Amino acid sequence: QVQLVESGGGLVQPGGSLRLSCAASGFPLVDYAIGWFRQAPGKERELVAAISRSRYNTYYADSVKGRFTISRDNAKNTVYLQMNSLKPEDTAVYYCAADTQDESVVAGVPDYWGQGTQVTVSS
Repeated sequence: QVQLVESGGGLVQPGGSLRLSCAASGFPLVDYAIGWFRQAPGKERELVAAISRSRYNTYYADSVKGRFTISRDNAKNTVYLQMNSLKPEDTAVYYCAADTQDESVVAGVPDYWGQGTQVTVSS
């Protein structure tokens, strides 16, 4: 059974950090491009960061460049999103998603999705 499970969300003060994890089971992440998406209440889902199958290419939304870092540990079958200097506008449910095609992740239509983890940035 193919499954993606996110963890690491929570409540953090502005300026703080969180590291989200996305653990895969049922398939090897090494063969997939991975994206982290987020959706805030009343807003459309947006791609925050992505990493290609090759690991050589990464993408970041302008709103998170310089603050967020996506990485993958193929041995652990896990992808991470390190989030630093968090802002209240980063508050959202964060989802990881996977697809064998880099383009599908960037287009927002990957085949596999996790259930999401809530990130709240508030003082």
